Amino acid sequence: MSDEAHAMSGRETAGAGRPLALVTGAGRREGIAAAVALDLAETGWDVAFSHWAPYDRRMPWGDQPEAAGELRERLGGLGARSMAIEADLSDPSVPAELFDAVEKELGQVTALVLCHCESVDSGLLNTSLESFDLHFAVNARATWLLIKEYGLRFRGTPGTGRIVSLTSDHTAGNLPYGASKGAMDRITLAAARELAHLGVTANAVNPGPTDTGWMTEQQKTDLARATPLGRLGMPQDCANLVTFLCSERGGWVNGQLLHSNGGLA
Repeated sequence: MSDEAHAMSGRETAGAGRPLALVTGAGRREGIAAAVALDLAETGWDVAFSHWAPYDRRMPWGDQPEAAGELRERLGGLGARSMAIEADLSDPSVPAELFDAVEKELGQVTALVLCHCESVDSGLLNTSLESFDLHFAVNARATWLLIKEYGLRFRGTPGTGRIVSLTSDHTAGNLPYGASKGAMDRITLAAARELAHLGVTANAVNPGPTDTGWMTEQQKTDLARATPLGRLGMPQDCANLVTFLCSERGGWVNGQLLHSNGGLA
C-alpha cells in the first residue's frame, strides 16, 4: 500500500471541523467513486480515498496515473482536506493499514463508502478458480475487513456514523462479480444490526448500469431504451443518493438495499 497523501497547503485550516469520509475505488475520473468524493466534499466533508492502478490497467479504460492528483486538487478547491492511497484490497492486511494511514493523516473516519471492486466478465463454465477467489477477496472479504475496522475504531457521536456500499445485480455472464457483490450486500446489511449500538447506519446502493466509460455505443442505446426514464445512469446520480445517506437527513434509512437506476428492471 503506497501513501500519496498529504493535504495541500491551507487544507488543515479549510477542513477544520469537517467530518471525514473514506471512499474506496476512486481510481479514475469518470468513476462513481470520484463523483461521490466530490459530492461529499461539496457538502462539507473531508475525503480520503483509495485506488488500485493494476486493476485499472487490466480494464478497457486503462490506468489514469494523473487521476488521483487531479481529484485531490478538485477536493481542495471545495475546501476539503484529502489524501489518496494506492491500496491492494485483495491483501487482507491492507484494510487495517488503510485506516491507520487515514487516521494518522486526517483523523477518525465518520463515513465509509465502499466503491471498490474486482469485475471480469465470465460465466459458470469459464470462470477460473483464481478469478473467482480474487473477486471474493476484493468484493466480499475486503468489505468485511473494512467494515470490521470501521466498527472497531468508530468513536463518533451516535447517529453520525455511516456505511454505504455499492452493489450490483449482475449474475449470468458476470458470475464471480455478481456472486461476490451479493456477499457484499449481506455483510453491509449485517452491519446495520451489529453496529447499531454505535449509532451507525449501513446501506447498500445498486446504481444499475452507469456510464463510466465501459459501455459500447450499442450498449448505451439499448440500456437507455430499456430504462423507463429514457436515459443512462450517470455517476452523479449515484453520488446524489450516497451523499444523502451520509447526511443527517439520511439517518433514518438503515439496513436497506436501494436501487437508484431510473426504474430499470
